[in-house]
Order: sequence, then C-alpha cells, then structure tokens
Amino acid sequence: MAISAADVSKLRKMTGAGMMDCKKALEEANGDFDAAIDIIRKKGQAIANKRADREATEGAVLSMVAEGNKKGAIVVLNCETDFVAKNENFVALTQSILNLGLNGAKSLDELKELQMNGIPVKDVVVEQIGVTGEKLELPYFDVVEAEYVVSYIHPGNKLATLVGFNRADVDYQVARDVAMQVAAMSPVSVDSDSVPQEVIEKELEIGKEQARLEGKPEAMLDKIAQGRLSKFFKDSTLLEQTFVKDGKITVREYLKQQNKDLTVTTFRRYSLNN
Repeated sequence: MAISAADVSKLRKMTGAGMMDCKKALEEANGDFDAAIDIIRKKGQAIANKRADREATEGAVLSMVAEGNKKGAIVVLNCETDFVAKNENFVALTQSILNLGLNGAKSLDELKELQMNGIPVKDVVVEQIGVTGEKLELPYFDVVEAEYVVSYIHPGNKLATLVGFNRADVDYQVARDVAMQVAAMSPVSVDSDSVPQEVIEKELEIGKEQARLEGKPEAMLDKIAQGRLSKFFKDSTLLEQTFVKDGKITVREYLKQQNKDLTVTTFRRYSLNN
C-alpha cells in the first residue's frame, strides 16, 4: 500500500526514528502504526544485541530540581560516541527521562519501569538504539530530598551534581557555589563522620604502608597514618575542603558566614570522566 509523507512524519514524531526507517516500517506493517512501532522497537533490540560487547562511555549527565526546591534528581544516559551525546534529540531524551523520574521514581529500577509514550523507559532506550545505531545504556538515577536542594550541570553535560541543605532559606548563589565545589573537588562524603569505615581503614593502611616504605620506625606508623588520615579528611570531605572561591576558608566556614546553623546534609555527583 502507498504510504503518505504525513504518515511517515507522524511515525517519526512518535518514535524519533529516521524518515526512511519509518517509511520501511510502515510499508512492512501495511500502514499499521502499532505494528510499525513494534518493528522499529525490534530493530533497536537487534542492534542492541549486535552491539552488546561495545562500550557506551559517552553520554549525557543531567540534574534538576523540582518546584519548591525540596527534591532533585540526577540521571545518566550513555552512548558510544560524543557525536550522539551532543545530538539535541539525545539530550532531549535524557531530559525527558529525568523529568519523568523526578516526578515518579525513587530508584533506577523504578525509573526503568515508568511509562513514556505508552511503553516502559527501558524499552524506550532500546527503541532509540535503532534510531542512533549505537549502544545506549541507562546506568544511573538517584534522588535527593532535603529542606533545600540545588543542582548544577557542568557545561557539556558530562558532569552534574545535586546538593541538599538543612535549611530552606539558603541563598541560591551560596547553594550553587557548594554544588560547583562538589563538581570541581569530587569529595567522598559530607564530613569525616560520614566517611564509610571501609574507606577509613583503607586510608590508614595506605598511610602505614607509605610510611613503612619511607623507612619510618614501626612504632610510629600508626601515628603517622592517623596524621595522613586527617589530611585525607581535609582534602576529600566536602565541609573540610578549602573553598575553591576563597582559599583562606573551608566550605564549612563559608556556610557559617551565611548562617551559623547552615550545613550540607547530602550530595550526589556523577562524571563520565571518573
């Protein structure tokens, strides 16, 4: 049967597939849109199977905050090449997934099952593999809830952060400064009390081994390791880090300058370059 340009355009809007792919799918489906969508979806699955052993290390990392600034989310959609990662349709798809997740999911598994255009997000991603011709993966999604949440996306969509604060009256620029600090300095936790015990033990062991290799007396190793652990806390925990916009104070001191009770409760950071 003859397939009209209007029908091809309609299917393209529904799936994001190329014009020729849409025309072929409609021809194969004898003009049945549901069947044509299924054909495009199966094509995506076939390409996904063929490219299963490829690495999807490029992509888009986006974060955003819901109205009221009490909740934020961050999502990552991976692809194989920077060319696809910069494509406006790919970024728009990532943003659509993030919008959906922010309003309806608490975990990556929940996000994958949410309906987008009548099908689960996980199947939307597979469908888009047929559109891009590249392996796509949805590896990360997380949510932060706090009295005030701020998001930051580094130019290029390769790195994004979310930071939660204990007070709703935090100034936006102050919050953004801290979100940019997280992006720039990649802290491991909010403060020394929140560093996982296994990380502390590992750092102590590394400190002792380094001191041992430097020829320090065995009886001094524990004390030296503790000193190096203190430096680790200063370099790697957010509140103890030197504030990047003022090298004379820590992030904790910067927050205290704004309000003596202001602090960070949690943060998330994701970078494709880590």
